[in-house]
Amino acid sequence: MKKHLLLFLIIYSCNNTIDKPITENKTTKTDFTTVFEKSNGLETATYKEVINYYEDLANQYSEISIKSIGETDSGKPLHMVTLNMHSSGDSFEELRANNRILLINNGIHPGESDGIDATMMLFRDIAQGKTEAPKQTVIVTIPVYNIGGSLNRNSTTRTNQNGPKEYGFRGNARNFDLNRDFIKSDTKNARTFAKIFHLVQPDVFIDNHVSNGADYQYTLTHLFTQHNKLGGQLGDFMHSEIMPQLEQKLAAKSWDITPYVNVFNRTPDSGFSQFLDSPRYSTGYTTLFNTLGLMIETHMLKPYKQRVEGTYELMKSMIEITEERGDNITQLRKEQSNMWSVGQSYPLAWEIDTTKTSTLKFKGYEGEMIASELTGAKRLKYDTSKPFTKDVTYQNYYKPNEDVTIPKAYIIPQGWYNVINLLKLNNVAFTKFKNDTIINVESYKIGAFETKKSPYEGHYSHYNTNVSTTHKAVTFRKGDYLISTNQKAMRYLIETLEPSAPDSFFNWNFFDTILQQKEGFSPYVWEDKAEELLKNNSKIQMEYNVKISYDEDFANNWYAQLDWLHKQSENYESAHLQYPIYRLN
Repeated sequence: MKKHLLLFLIIYSCNNTIDKPITENKTTKTDFTTVFEKSNGLETATYKEVINYYEDLANQYSEISIKSIGETDSGKPLHMVTLNMHSSGDSFEELRANNRILLINNGIHPGESDGIDATMMLFRDIAQGKTEAPKQTVIVTIPVYNIGGSLNRNSTTRTNQNGPKEYGFRGNARNFDLNRDFIKSDTKNARTFAKIFHLVQPDVFIDNHVSNGADYQYTLTHLFTQHNKLGGQLGDFMHSEIMPQLEQKLAAKSWDITPYVNVFNRTPDSGFSQFLDSPRYSTGYTTLFNTLGLMIETHMLKPYKQRVEGTYELMKSMIEITEERGDNITQLRKEQSNMWSVGQSYPLAWEIDTTKTSTLKFKGYEGEMIASELTGAKRLKYDTSKPFTKDVTYQNYYKPNEDVTIPKAYIIPQGWYNVINLLKLNNVAFTKFKNDTIINVESYKIGAFETKKSPYEGHYSHYNTNVSTTHKAVTFRKGDYLISTNQKAMRYLIETLEPSAPDSFFNWNFFDTILQQKEGFSPYVWEDKAEELLKNNSKIQMEYNVKISYDEDFANNWYAQLDWLHKQSENYESAHLQYPIYRLN
């Protein structure tokens, strides 16, 4: 019996030892292989996977930090990830003292996800020492800018694109194209971007995209902000030194690159022009604050793996250039801030300068217009079995076709808070009138303008806007805003507040209420008063006689005659077409 009991205890003891879990005192390392790499370059990470990845990186490596900054239209916050290899501090004011800052924006169009995956790998490789770390460059990224579009995943809407398997949608949560929203700032995304941009104040800005144009041999194209528009020595430096240096670095890595191929439904071998990025676009906006801006445009038809790898190498090369040319960049940006001053002429609008061109050794494919079996019309057909390298004319010089004299200040009545709030968001400095004040100012009346017939990004925007100018004394109220142009935001102020500027607040419909008359007349009442007006004012009588004699349409339209006379009288409201922002010279 004792033997049986002893045997039972031995068996019981052994079974308990086998079933008891064994715990090991080991730290589990996070696997930082990206979704892109695990899928052999066929897939892109989801929004949640991207944010989790950066959070894990930040937990593992002290050089990386991730913060949520502000709201987006999706309801989810916008994140900012910082890679700082040489300081434990994260105050950008301190970092700017000894470093350059490079800001990377990803997923503005989430279907163009190349930059999202490339930046994840780049941050990891630098933190892990697989790629040489910059010594005087802090790298900041917005990992996914268009969160609403990123959450709206599908595999069909990028009709022209070769991978990845699934991707986000171009429109954001409210169906805005965020790369048209940097000036008008209709979205929470754009307003939060402005907060990040002015917090970081980058020297260099990269926005990652995928092109949707012609077919050609290149995987990579670059779209630097237009150098004449950037202006001065900084624009020359970017055009004649930074751009060629980037091309040389990539060529040494066996990556061909060419300027963005700005054509639609035709072959590029007949030549093309540089894209003019007005301030509605990301690099046009960053130009207003003298930041060197670059869009990376990979080619939609190239395999996704190849596009991401090319984006990685291009960003890596720009980091190297920022390191090597950092002192030049800092000095030229400082000088650029003093390039324009009160009383000087500032260019508002641009056109191609046909007297200057560049020549590209362009690597394309033969293409021809053939009869379409579907529509019967002519269609473009490329033959990728017939590559070519030939000289192509590139029109990459622009000249101003409209300018304005820089005023000492702008005055904005406090009622236009929609404009004032955007100025505040962009770090514009101002003072308020402490008392009601009468000031002699330059005043604009809106003259001729045209309006888009179709909606564009939530607006029926204006263009070809003209103004007439008068000087007069205007009474401003206590609390109205006086905004000096002698500040960092000078260019932003001019290009938003001058009505004829292409992306002015006027052209984006911020002031459409002044375009509608609020008071009118009843013809049966005004007709008698109009007769008195003519009898008592010989000048108006003469102008009326001339107009009715030479303008047949006017002569045959009784209401137009009464309306014209009403507009010459003191009864006509002064607010109609009166631009409510004034210039102090």
